Amino acid sequence: MEFCPKCGSVLMSKVKNSSCPRCGYNKKGRIKISTKEKIEEHPEIAVLKKDFKTEPVVNEVCPKCGHDRAYFWMVQTRSSDESPTKFFKCVKCGRTKRDYR
Repeated sequence: MEFCPKCGSVLMSKVKNSSCPRCGYNKKGRIKISTKEKIEEHPEIAVLKKDFKTEPVVNEVCPKCGHDRAYFWMVQTRSSDESPTKFFKCVKCGRTKRDYR
């Protein structure tokens, strides 16, 4: 970006003989926009295993197998003035149950 040397406003880059919209300063020629930052072409991307679970594990008894650990997450399934729905997925058997409190 280039700024007007008189008043400090941003000069328009798409106009060939651009003038400052605030004070009328004229700059002849094309305005060049440059940056000193370098952008990485290939940033490192972390690859996770397919079965990697990111949900927290909580103490919740499974009604199917009786195991006491389950993954936990919440989703707003109803209107915003009502509480969100809690989901629990058993770590052992994978059964999912909902809690509408």
